Amino acid sequence: MSVEKMTTFQLEKHVDYIKSLDKKADFDSVVMEHLRMSGAYWGLTAMDMMHSLDDMDGDEIAAWILKCQHDCGGFGGNLGHDPHILYTLNAVQILALFDKLDVADADKIANYISGLQKDDGSFAGDEWGEIDTRFTYAAVNCLSILKRMHTINVQKATDFLVRCRNFDGGFGCTPGGESHAGQIFCCVAALAIMGALHHVDKDLLGWWLCERQVKAGGLNGRPEKLPDVCYSWWVLSSLVILDRAHWINKEKLKDFILNCQDQDRGGISDAPDDAVDVFHTFFGVAGLSLLEYPGIKSIDPAYALPVHVVDRIFFRQKC
Repeated sequence: MSVEKMTTFQLEKHVDYIKSLDKKADFDSVVMEHLRMSGAYWGLTAMDMMHSLDDMDGDEIAAWILKCQHDCGGFGGNLGHDPHILYTLNAVQILALFDKLDVADADKIANYISGLQKDDGSFAGDEWGEIDTRFTYAAVNCLSILKRMHTINVQKATDFLVRCRNFDGGFGCTPGGESHAGQIFCCVAALAIMGALHHVDKDLLGWWLCERQVKAGGLNGRPEKLPDVCYSWWVLSSLVILDRAHWINKEKLKDFILNCQDQDRGGISDAPDDAVDVFHTFFGVAGLSLLEYPGIKSIDPAYALPVHVVDRIFFRQKC
């Protein structure tokens, strides 16, 4: 596959690919049933960045989301699935995309999330108690969107993330855990939302992150790993937050993402010539957005929502 063949972003084909996903009844759709909420978030956010969210039925989607909510306030990944903090964030993000946050009971959701915070400041993902910095990010992002940050102990949440920081400047899923680009995004973005970026060594972490770029132009999540389109988000968003995005070769990263497109049917894969999926399609589009690719809306590197949506949440004029 030549680089020259893939220098154009196939916006219309990607839009058609995402639209087609809801009509499929294949093996992939069955095994992914439990995380449909996340799939909806990835696809719909990509649609918004590609100026096509109006093609989707916001009322129908909002009604489905509310059916996924449990009495405890949390949302499941699909109808009939248990509530989890990650799907709760995705549900709120989708409602924000469609400007429908008012249909959700913000206090009920906040009560569910605050109930998952532990004495050490960490958050469990659900009632079963798994601890992970991803869940801290989900809690902080969701509560910030709902303007309910006062319902948790922000200082303890910050302290927990700081304890997850490593000698290389990165962060793991728990204290002592290996630095990983996905966890680094969660910690850096959560600290940014909480106004606590002073806990991050920007140069040390920025160097670790920029070393994730390989010769092919793509980014990996840890040393000695293969590049993957999803790290175009996890790594680059962190670099943008830290104001160190100029430390990587943006042109080579752009070419890597474009080379992962299915030129014929649309969608983006993890690596060139692999099968596409909605997960990598979203992260590919989001990566190009952070690279300021023409024709793609800007995405906020901390909230993982289009900038215009974040501005609407926090800066909307009151009548």
